[in-house]
Amino acid sequence: MHPYRTHDCGALRRADVGRTVRLSGWVHRKRDHGSLLFVDLRDRYGLTQCVIDSSRSETFAVLDAARNETVLTITGECVERDTETVNPALPTGEVEVSIREIAVQGTAEPLPLQVNSDEDYGEEVRLRYRFLDLRRDKMQRNIALRSDIIASIRRRMIEQGFREFQTPILTAESPEGARDFLVPSRLHPGNFYALPQAPQQFKQLLMIAGFDRYFQIAPCFRDEDARADRSPGEFYQLDVEMAFVTQEDVFAAIEPVIGGLFREFTSFPVTESPFPRIAHGEAMLKYGTDKPDLRNPLVNVDATAPFADSDFRIFRRQIGEGAVVRAIPVPGGAAAPRSFFDRMISFAQENGAGGLAWIVFQEGAGKGPVARLLKESELDAIRSLAGLGDGDAVFFSCDARDAAERIAGLVRTRVCDELSLAEQDSFRFCWIVDYPMYEYDAERKRIDFSHNPFSMPQGGLEALETRDPLDVLAYQYDIVCNGVELSSGAIRNHEPATMIKAFEIAGYPASEVEARFGALHDAFRYGCPPHGGIAPGIDRIVMLLAGESNIREVTLFPMNQQAQDLMMGAPGEVSEKQLRELGIRLAKPS
Repeated sequence: MHPYRTHDCGALRRADVGRTVRLSGWVHRKRDHGSLLFVDLRDRYGLTQCVIDSSRSETFAVLDAARNETVLTITGECVERDTETVNPALPTGEVEVSIREIAVQGTAEPLPLQVNSDEDYGEEVRLRYRFLDLRRDKMQRNIALRSDIIASIRRRMIEQGFREFQTPILTAESPEGARDFLVPSRLHPGNFYALPQAPQQFKQLLMIAGFDRYFQIAPCFRDEDARADRSPGEFYQLDVEMAFVTQEDVFAAIEPVIGGLFREFTSFPVTESPFPRIAHGEAMLKYGTDKPDLRNPLVNVDATAPFADSDFRIFRRQIGEGAVVRAIPVPGGAAAPRSFFDRMISFAQENGAGGLAWIVFQEGAGKGPVARLLKESELDAIRSLAGLGDGDAVFFSCDARDAAERIAGLVRTRVCDELSLAEQDSFRFCWIVDYPMYEYDAERKRIDFSHNPFSMPQGGLEALETRDPLDVLAYQYDIVCNGVELSSGAIRNHEPATMIKAFEIAGYPASEVEARFGALHDAFRYGCPPHGGIAPGIDRIVMLLAGESNIREVTLFPMNQQAQDLMMGAPGEVSEKQLRELGIRLAKPS
């Protein structure tokens, strides 16, 4: 007989009755019934009830002394449970093991958190004792799900003819939009490597090298603050690149992978291919965000025109100064109490708006303070634009375009939540396309890349040379599910002159581009194919499929909100000897 187990703790069934079996696992729970002592033994496969009576005094004493989470090897006979003690909730619930022998493999001290409980012990305790937290049933399911999802992704990519390659971890810094993690070089004092924010340049070089269809489950490192949908420090993505492709070719390759993945791991409805394509400008107008949750049926509209010459002087004056009006429909809003409208106004003000205007349509007329200042034709125009009927209401956000759309998007979401309008138990995907190539950074008073600096501008070099940079669109795209951005991607800029011009507009002279991206710029000069790619986030995909709202719940060993690994004690101080070897002297903050 094997020294540790003949079966795992989820394997025994009625057909095993009468066999001598051996199980190893953790003490999940004990129940003392006087002359009988029951123990639920657990491993990652399941749970088996084992029982011993007090006549086996020495063995009984060993089990009686074993705390929860002690590791035991139990040998005994598989017996059928009495009818009244069958547990239909367990796959092993028709049988139990009558214990003959017990070997203690690992004792457990008093526990800082209970594994057999769903009690929330808080972030600090859970992360400091992550090895215990990971034993809990929910975490076992989530981490196993993560493994299964990654295995499915690999299979689906390989079936489409992609090959997996591993790109370097120690590399050069890159302007990906976040801070780099820097690694000092011992052999080259004063010089630093950077951990990759993404394998961007390497995967483009793979296309130039002729490998055509690449993927990788890639670790990425960014020195940025923690968020619910991103762990501080590191995350993983399905990194993909393809040569000789258009934007639509990338979509056609990725939709079966992502859509198929969600259909494989959930019974909920999933958007069928092709996923909707929504231009960035359209998304901002209709949803107030480039990460729209399409389970929300509300669609905002441009209501600037009806107010432009109206007697509602506040809006008319703002429109004359360049403001726009965004209308947020409220189906059935006429039946809502006045407190609902007051809550929405307070919510908008808490998020930086001066307030919200509103109109109720009831008994064939517009009602409310604003309605009294509008002509019938203006009310009819609003009703038509927003698709409103009798009994509906509408909110209005008036401000500079970006601000008005942002508030309208927040109010749209809040109204949907308050009125419980969202579709439940579904996954709704879309592509956001036609991103602006550049944006104006008001803080630094300069034009900067709005998305990925390596993207191809729509119209190529000619567009960069002849158009206002803020009007240039790029072949950039995001895939969004239920309001969560799963991925960014782009058709790449593969022409040296276009690359130089694109960075020049963002304030990088040609000399700096050639210095910082020398390999990529050089490679463009030796026969570079058109290429593009995408990088869906593994952590966010697993988070959605696991029904979790925080990345921590689907990550093995996450850091806390302060980017600390409480279990391993990272980051930590290093010795003076190590610093001297690296040529580093610390300048500690005062």
